[in-house]
Amino acid sequence: MLPALPTRRTLIENAETLLIALAGGLAFTYFELPAGLVSGSVLAVAAAALLGRPVKLPFALARFCSVVIGILLGAVVTPETLRGVTTWPVSIALLMLCSVVMIISTTSYLRVVHHWDPLSALLAASPGALAQAIALATELGGDLRAIAIVQTVRILLLVVGLPNGLALFGLVVPAVAVARGPADVSVLGQMILLALVSTACALAFARVRFPGGLMFGAMTGSAVLHGTGLIHAVLPWWIGSAAVITLGAVVGSRFANMTIRMLVGYLGAAFGSFAVAMAVATLFIAIVEYLFPFPIANVVIAFSPGAQDTMMVLALALHLDPVYVGAHHLARFLVVTVSIAVGARRIAKQKSSSRE
Repeated sequence: MLPALPTRRTLIENAETLLIALAGGLAFTYFELPAGLVSGSVLAVAAAALLGRPVKLPFALARFCSVVIGILLGAVVTPETLRGVTTWPVSIALLMLCSVVMIISTTSYLRVVHHWDPLSALLAASPGALAQAIALATELGGDLRAIAIVQTVRILLLVVGLPNGLALFGLVVPAVAVARGPADVSVLGQMILLALVSTACALAFARVRFPGGLMFGAMTGSAVLHGTGLIHAVLPWWIGSAAVITLGAVVGSRFANMTIRMLVGYLGAAFGSFAVAMAVATLFIAIVEYLFPFPIANVVIAFSPGAQDTMMVLALALHLDPVYVGAHHLARFLVVTVSIAVGARRIAKQKSSSRE
């Protein structure tokens, strides 16, 4: 049975969302703001959503763009970018400890300062893994609205604030060279091979439920092809830019069906919990920078409490080392997934026992 075709109204809403994202991305780029395409598109779509516009994009388009972003990330991988892998175990261990401290600190803040119930505070404190937090809140009885708003505002602050904050302190220095390869008809065969191999890897990773499978799978396929020197072609710039803008629109569309009044009611908790999480991240960033000579922009994006896909898009936009950033966010995902799931169910069990 063929899937139902989208209605005319849906197509119009999709087109409006993309146009708003494009306008925001181009405006930020015009003013030469760092990571302008992604931060501009996120902010523009979020603003439109809060003003009542029906911003939405099809899930299939977001998945396709994740594969494209993965291909672009893999294109900057070379043998040189892999030489520092042996120095990462300590950095990754510190990231895992940072994630646990971040969850405990942010949960405590929401509990003590804003008097949230334990379950909602824990799920809102999760650095990333929004889908898991919402699923657990639905199952165990957390405050869905509060959790979604705090998590979404955090992502918005990270996407808009991190690139501009790094630029303000003069820290946006590319850790790896921007992918510069042919992307025309002369290398059409290489581009087709790149697309086929990367897509196959993306689907394989997604099939085995690898975290962020589509993006990391495509990145792996592209990295192998480029890192071994089998191909030198990259995707045309306009395809990459379109994918970045679209994923920015996906992030911004999380504000859909959220009113300004509703948002204002949770801004204190959102900004406060973000400040606590970033204070913890800053402490561990300072430790890593003291111990290792890693470019600080890499470490900041790797240790910041954002979702994998969003932070990887920032890594691409800021021309950072995708292998370093990706490895750390995978480690964070594993820690957060296990600790949040165990903690949430323990809280729910204690709550159930107290009622009996």
